[in-house]
Amino acid sequence: MIPMSFSFKPSWLIAAALCAAAGAQAQAIPKTVRLIVAYPAGGVSDVVARALGDRLAAQLGATVIVDNRAGASGAIGMDAVAKAAPDGATLGFSAISPLVLSPHLGKLPFDALKDIAPVASVMYSPVLLIATPASKAKDFRALVADAKAQPGAVRWATSGPASLGHIVLEQVRAATGVEITHVPYKGGGQQLNDALGGQFEILSTNASPTLTSHIQSGKLRPLAVGAPARLESLPQVPTLGELGYNAANINSVFGVFAPAATPPALIARYNVEINKALASPELRAKLTATDNVPTGGTSAAFAKEIASEFESNGRIVKAANIKAD
Repeated sequence: MIPMSFSFKPSWLIAAALCAAAGAQAQAIPKTVRLIVAYPAGGVSDVVARALGDRLAAQLGATVIVDNRAGASGAIGMDAVAKAAPDGATLGFSAISPLVLSPHLGKLPFDALKDIAPVASVMYSPVLLIATPASKAKDFRALVADAKAQPGAVRWATSGPASLGHIVLEQVRAATGVEITHVPYKGGGQQLNDALGGQFEILSTNASPTLTSHIQSGKLRPLAVGAPARLESLPQVPTLGELGYNAANINSVFGVFAPAATPPALIARYNVEINKALASPELRAKLTATDNVPTGGTSAAFAKEIASEFESNGRIVKAANIKAD
């Protein structure tokens, strides 16, 4: 993610610091825990959330019930978390975008800086930049050269305005000064079909088993990846950071959240248990099989990352005049 300085101290950042001070002392966990997943059942994030829920249930001796609340780019699920009783019986699993990007695009039914407490970072999902049959570029530098030679001729598809792929595009535009045509889609299914059909030159999208299969078959060519390091499954593909596009070298970070007023000791206990779950070979294998990378760490570190991304995205949205649908 992009390192940025920040000055404000949202309530959940202060709470996270208190969590660290409280430590991982024994704290009673409710016998039944609801894990709200901010995405539809069956997707990669849902599969990961369910695997994490199974591990937590085994470790805690509790029943973990997955509750899918999809819609509005994760905001519906996070709203349900924000409005839940802060008694440790409700957690949420989501990308951080409803907290760090959505607030800059329109009014939300909850306060992203006051109503949600980060518990633990779980994984990051890399953003792959894929060349379709419409492009002859062998690498990302060649693609940028093509865009410079023919302003507007290179078409770049994303899953929609203000999506992470769109943010990557705007950062590349800012760094190169080249004119690239944005092709926004609604969701990933149709854009992948159109990518295979060569309806545009480049696609920026999160890694997935389906995408990997098309790469392995040679139908699509990965040019770069937004990630802290190269992927084990694609060691030949450089990160955008390696190519000199540090501001564009971003990815989707997912984590577990709780209502803001949840007792710090409970958040600390959940943080310890989530980190323990992430260390298990079974869960790590589930993540890496889908090209997602386990993260973990303290609640305070996760809160600082979110605060940094909130400020960074605010500047990007304003500079590029990005609007939501």
